[in-house]
Amino acid sequence: MICSAGRITFVLMVLFPNAKINIGLQVLGRRPDGYHDLETVFYPLNIHDALEVVEADELQFFPSGLAIPDAGGENLCLKAYRLLRSAYDLPPVAIYLHKVIPIGAGLGGGSSDAAFMLKALDAKFSLGLGEAQLIAFASQLGADCAFFVRNTPVFATGIGNVFTDVALDLSAYRVVLAKPAIHVSTAEAYRLVESSAIGQGLAQAIAGPVSEWRDTIRNDFEAGLFRKYPEIGVLKDLFYEQGAIFAAMSGSGSSVYGLFEAPVALTGLPSGCSVFYVD
Repeated sequence: MICSAGRITFVLMVLFPNAKINIGLQVLGRRPDGYHDLETVFYPLNIHDALEVVEADELQFFPSGLAIPDAGGENLCLKAYRLLRSAYDLPPVAIYLHKVIPIGAGLGGGSSDAAFMLKALDAKFSLGLGEAQLIAFASQLGADCAFFVRNTPVFATGIGNVFTDVALDLSAYRVVLAKPAIHVSTAEAYRLVESSAIGQGLAQAIAGPVSEWRDTIRNDFEAGLFRKYPEIGVLKDLFYEQGAIFAAMSGSGSSVYGLFEAPVALTGLPSGCSVFYVD
């Protein structure tokens, strides 16, 4: 958007980073480098933050909305700026990030913000980065950051950074997401995870009917986290009790989503639980 104020013309760059859900998440084992091999499906979700980038006299970060832990130098938007500045002569910017996507929920909000920050800087300063270059930069910021460059469903392997396109369309379903007042860190989730070196055939299961996913698709993080935080498991049961055709925890966070064939208004949710009805 180009605006004029007197004789000064400036460009407003506002983007809307979206969330993702994991359909299935299998932890296949620990790697020599300390990370874990995974199998999962990333699917984009229409829950959005708002990100605005404007030129400034010095680098500044202004968060709003949901509280952001470590909103200073460790924030991924700032890391994305510094990464591009190491390769290009970028001027200072002010970054305005309004958080709507719950944090610690397994929805990839921070990774999405970082990827969209790269996109915003590319567009604002006419860097001419192609998709491959954006993916290469995003991959340096986090395993799933590169997913948000293309934002299309993928089967992810490796540490969640090797993508294969998946022909998956859930637009016929109403997605409902619930986030209890629980923050689960990635480190905590991995301490509790029950992995399987064999896996459960996710690539084959995802190609089957959604009505069969309940019996064929699993998230390996659920068992350990449900024991420590029973409220998360209660949410999954509630989704099924109220008509979900499939329900699961997303990623290694605390949110639970359900796929419904008709509009639904959930009842009996725990106190402090946030709910999103996604078209």
